[in-house]
Amino acid sequence: QVHLVESGGGWVQPGGSLRLSCAASGSIFSIDVMGWYRQAPGKERRRVAIIWSDDRTDYTPSVKGRFTISRDNAKKTVYLQMNSLKPEDTAVYYCFGSGAWGQGTQVTVSA
Repeated sequence: QVHLVESGGGWVQPGGSLRLSCAASGSIFSIDVMGWYRQAPGKERRRVAIIWSDDRTDYTPSVKGRFTISRDNAKKTVYLQMNSLKPEDTAVYYCFGSGAWGQGTQVTVSA
């Protein structure tokens, strides 16, 4: 089974940037598709961005133009570059791939 670990979360002011990382390890050596999801307090978990092994991507409209998902297949790592952050981006961000979830990393955007 695959094990996913997110990192890079933290607190930033509106307009700031963060880069999240999701490192995969374990018995799975290739993951065709991986995604970033987020869950704000009291709300359901929703997909933010997804990336396939051929680098095709898809974004939820609220982050398009501000967030960029990318992957390094050799490192088995997926990134989420988040720019122009807004308070409504505040959530726990989770990585998902190959049937596994990471533990989540907190992103807080406030003045």
